[in-house]
Formats: sequence, structure tokens, C-alpha cells
Amino acid sequence: MDREMAIEVRDLVKRFGSFTANDRLTFDVYKGEIFGFLGANGAGKTTAMRILCGLSRPTSGRVTVAGIDSGNPEAIKRRIGYMSQRFSLYEDLTVNENLELYGGIYGMTMKEIRQRREELLQRLSFTGYCETLIQALPLGLRQKLAFAVAVFHEPEIVFLDEPTSGVDPVTRRQFWEMIYETASRGMTVFVTTHYMDEAEYCDRITIMSEGRIVALDSPSALREQHGTASVEELFVKIARPKNTNS
Repeated sequence: MDREMAIEVRDLVKRFGSFTANDRLTFDVYKGEIFGFLGANGAGKTTAMRILCGLSRPTSGRVTVAGIDSGNPEAIKRRIGYMSQRFSLYEDLTVNENLELYGGIYGMTMKEIRQRREELLQRLSFTGYCETLIQALPLGLRQKLAFAVAVFHEPEIVFLDEPTSGVDPVTRRQFWEMIYETASRGMTVFVTTHYMDEAEYCDRITIMSEGRIVALDSPSALREQHGTASVEELFVKIARPKNTNS
């Protein structure tokens, strides 16, 4: 049985002058899937993610996100959530104030905000931090809250750009438990990461190198296909840039 698509990309090209950042990318992401987007710095993954989030337009090709064409970026933004490496939280506001601010930006009513806020804070064991400024929270707690804010409005798809950068292994594992719980509710999770062990947690991964997709499948299938014991070994084998002196 065919699975319903959350994201469809066909022959996506993005050029900046004579430089091609994305070279004929073609892939699908299924609804409710945890999809890993991997690549070294400069591979083109951030450029592609910006297009998927409605922040940039492709030079050519077809991109559909949550059933919406990339030519309508404002409609895409209303259907997705986004968490960047910088967490996207206002450090001089409290936990409650951030949730109210983003809830309003997402078009939620104050009644919806209050109801979801109470559920969220209890689930995260955050009730004791309601009036705490973001800048006073430990990094791991800020990371969890930033993710919670990204999905606060129950989007169809959430984009996570290296969400666990800089935190300890225990916090990383707890963060991925939140991702699993979110995907179990039917939300699609599109995540970039530099931690190859995290790629093992994804349903499928794609690996980019020099603007192109060089691998796409489940982690186990790719390991078997390329005869590697881990995704990290696989990544080193197939994603190392050709034009390098190292």
C-alpha cells in the first residue's frame, strides 16, 4: 500500500550565481516518518532545508511540503514547525512568555495556548520553571523547550536543524525520546545532525555530498548495501568530498 507523502522533491536545483548548492535532488518523506538529512558542512543540506521551510525558492524543480507547492511559502510556514541550532527562544523572556508569544505567532487563541501550555509543562516536568527567564535555564532544558515550542501548534511537519548540538549524551537521548513521542502522534520529523549515532534513530536517512544525494534508505539497509558496521563508517566511505587535500 502506498504511503502518504509529507514532502515531495523532484529535480530540485538551487544556484547562487555559478555555484550549484543543490544539484537535482529527488526524494520523498512519508507522513509520520523520522527522516534524517546528513552531510558534511557545505554539502547543501541547509540550503535544501531553507527551501523546504519556505525561506528560499528553488532555481528549478518541484517541491511540495504538506501538500503545498514551494511557490506558496507563506502557506507552507503555517503548516510546519522549525527549530534551529540557536534554539529560536527569546532569552530575556520567561518560559511562559515564550510559549504565549509563539502561540500567538502560530495563530492560536489564548484559550488554546493556556490549555496546551499546562499539558506541555507537565509532560516536560517544567512546571517549576514557568516564570524562569530562558537565559537562566541549563542548556539541556533550553533545548527541550525549544523543541516543545516548535511543535506547540501541532504542525504537520517539524524541521530540526542540528537540534542536539552541544549537549551531553544523556540529554541527547532524552531529546530523541521526545522526537519518538512526537512521531508516534503522526507528526513528520525532518532532522539534520552531525552525530552519526543519531542517524541510527531515524526511519530513513539521506546522505548529501557536494550538493547531491549519494545515499537514501534506512540506516540498516545502507550499512548492508555498503558493507559497513555503522552509519559513521558509511558516512566516511561515501560522503567525503572528492576535491580535498586532507
